[in-house]
Amino acid sequence: MTRVSVTYDAHVAHVELTRPDKRNAMDSDMIDAIIVAGLEVSASDARAVVLSGAGEGFCAGLDVASFASMAGKDPYELIMPRSHGEGTTNRWQEVAMVWDRCPIPVIAALHGTVFGAGFQLAMGADIRFCAPSAKLSIMEMKWGLIPDMGGMVLLPRLAREDVIKRMTYTATPITADQALNWGLVTELADDPVAAAKELAGEIAGKSPSAVRAAKALVSYAYANVADEVLVEESRAQASLVGGADQMEVIAAQMQGRPAVFK
Repeated sequence: MTRVSVTYDAHVAHVELTRPDKRNAMDSDMIDAIIVAGLEVSASDARAVVLSGAGEGFCAGLDVASFASMAGKDPYELIMPRSHGEGTTNRWQEVAMVWDRCPIPVIAALHGTVFGAGFQLAMGADIRFCAPSAKLSIMEMKWGLIPDMGGMVLLPRLAREDVIKRMTYTATPITADQALNWGLVTELADDPVAAAKELAGEIAGKSPSAVRAAKALVSYAYANVADEVLVEESRAQASLVGGADQMEVIAAQMQGRPAVFK
């Protein structure tokens, strides 16, 4: 059974989790499929990505039953090797971090349950539209564990330390309104997939090189000190000025037409 579908339309990629009978709970096959999809989209000519889940929920977390085969194995041998992300992540962390590294904007459309692994996957997106009825949770403490799929890299960029600690310590689901108030989602939308696709289409009409540079620069800004960010800001801008994409933007503005990028 296919775990993830990837489609393309007008330079927008749509990546959908397709295990609705299990509320898109991640088994081993889905983990691999998500990573493959992230690498495929990153290498494509898409200019934005919509990430969603089929059925009643975005993702209910890990399918615990499907990992029974791991019982009795040395957890250090399973978790510690840096097997993905050019030696920076393990297989589980790559599920979220492959989207964080994706060079184009990733827009998640969240509904229903957004728990555990699904929550951390959503945090790997740049922007999150969320249905008002959705429930979100850092679920790992329910199983006596901690978030280990990139959450501790991604969450501190979004939420206060006390918020992260409360959610991590308790595993209690929160409402979409609370997630919005805490900075974990960008905007509420009755139809988050439609909202995500509309925004992705808008982004796809902008200069592809400038959008990629913008995503890279924002990520750089969160990881470096001010002096280094100022230099990188200047370097990125210099690489865009006078380039083919920028010249097409100027021509389109002057002629009152949509830009067409080659």
